[in-house]
Amino acid sequence: MPQLDVTSAARPFHPRILLPMLSALARAALPIALVASLAACSSGGALSPGLAQRMDMPGAQLNRAEALGIVNGFRTTSGSAPLTEDASLDTQAQQLATQYMNSGKQPAKPAGTLDIRYSAGYFTFAETFSGWRNSPTDAPALLDKAATKAGIASVYSAGSPYGVYWVILLG
Repeated sequence: MPQLDVTSAARPFHPRILLPMLSALARAALPIALVASLAACSSGGALSPGLAQRMDMPGAQLNRAEALGIVNGFRTTSGSAPLTEDASLDTQAQQLATQYMNSGKQPAKPAGTLDIRYSAGYFTFAETFSGWRNSPTDAPALLDKAATKAGIASVYSAGSPYGVYWVILLG
């Protein structure tokens, strides 16, 4: 009669095998969970259309007021004053986002601004903001207490490596 090998079934579980997968899943799920919880707090459970609008769609328009609103919500959690939308910074941000898309290189911070943050490859502002908020270099820039105004822009090119490019300028 053949022997049944039960030693493989009795091997101890090694969490090192599962840990990298869980870690990757957690990293992927965290921004989604944070955006969903933010949306639930601010709009009765649904993500605002202005924050969920895909910028890779024909005729897509960034709702700058809603985008700035989510940045200001984040700022208030750290005691920073809200930013005001600045048309001049919006224009500069749009030009810089276009330059970023065309060159593939992040443009230099314009003179007279406090900071500039870039992103590429995210389709919605909610995704972009989540990346900035969770970045150890971008989050402090968004929370800078010296900043009083901002300009936000996105551009899209189907033929570019990342598709959608984002810029926020702080002044």
